Amino acid sequence: MPDGRRFLVGLIGSDLGPSLSPALHEREADELGVRYLYQRIDLDSLALDAEGVGMLVTQAAQLGFAGLNITHPSKQAVVKYLDELSADAAALGAVNTVVFGQGRAVGHNTDWSGFLTGFRRGLADAAVGDVVLLGAGGAGTAVAFALVRLGVRELTVVDLVADRAERLAEVVRRAAPDDRPVTVHTARSVEQAHERLAVADGLVNATPVGMSRDGATPLPAGLLRARMWVADIVYRPLLTELLRQAQVAGCRTLDGGGMVVAQAAETFRLITGISPDIERMYRHFSALTAAAAT
Repeated sequence: MPDGRRFLVGLIGSDLGPSLSPALHEREADELGVRYLYQRIDLDSLALDAEGVGMLVTQAAQLGFAGLNITHPSKQAVVKYLDELSADAAALGAVNTVVFGQGRAVGHNTDWSGFLTGFRRGLADAAVGDVVLLGAGGAGTAVAFALVRLGVRELTVVDLVADRAERLAEVVRRAAPDDRPVTVHTARSVEQAHERLAVADGLVNATPVGMSRDGATPLPAGLLRARMWVADIVYRPLLTELLRQAQVAGCRTLDGGGMVVAQAAETFRLITGISPDIERMYRHFSALTAAAAT
C-alpha cells in the first residue's frame, strides 16, 4: 500500500553519470510504497569545484529537499556549511549524508558503517591486525574508522598528500579505545610502504583509481601476496583491475558493492525515518550492476 509520504533527495559530486545510487534508492522506495525522487547534481556540469557544495546545500534546503548524498570531491568540504554534525561525522571530519529538518542541515557519515557492514558480510573471518590503506580522503578516513571498529592494530596510510595522511592518522588515534591503541604509519607512495605490504593481513583501496576502466591499478601486482586479502571501495566496475590481479595472485577479495549498498540503506533510513530491507537492496544492486554490464 502506498505510504503517501514524498521525499526529494539529491546526490552532489563529480562524474555522477554512472552512479547507481538513484536507482538503488528509488527501487527500495517503490517496494516500500514511498514517493522518492533522487536527483543527480553534478559539479562538473555546473562548472563548480568542491567548495560549490556549500551553495548547493543552501539551495537544496530552500527547494524543499529532504536530504542529500555527498560524494567525491566534497565530503570534507561540505562540513563547514552544515548546522550540525553527528558524532561520527564530527570525528571523521567528513560527511556523505545531509538531512534537512526544522530549518537545519545535519551531516552524517554512513560510509564507515557501510564499509564495516560490507566487510563483515564478505570477509567476516579475515584477519585485520595489520592493514595497508590507500587513500586518506573522505572515503579513506571512513574506511580507517571502520577498521578501528574491526580491531586493526597496525595501520599504514598511503597518500600523496602528507598532511592528509597525518589528519587521518589523528582520527584513528582518537577513535581507538584506550585499551587497544592503533599504531599508524604514513607513506607518500606504495614504494615507501613496501615493507608494510610485505607483512600486512590486508589491503584496502580507498582511492578512485580503478573507476576509469582503463586498466589502472593503485599499486604493482607484484606487491600482492596470496595470504593477504584485498578490498576495493570502487563499485563501477565491481571487478576492478586491482581485484582481478589480486584474484590471480590467490588473494581473497572484497568488491565495493557491499559498502555502497549498506551505506545507501543507512542513508535511506536517516532521510526517511523508514528502515529499508537491506537484503532486498543487495538484490536490487546485483540486478542493476548486471544490467549496467550488458
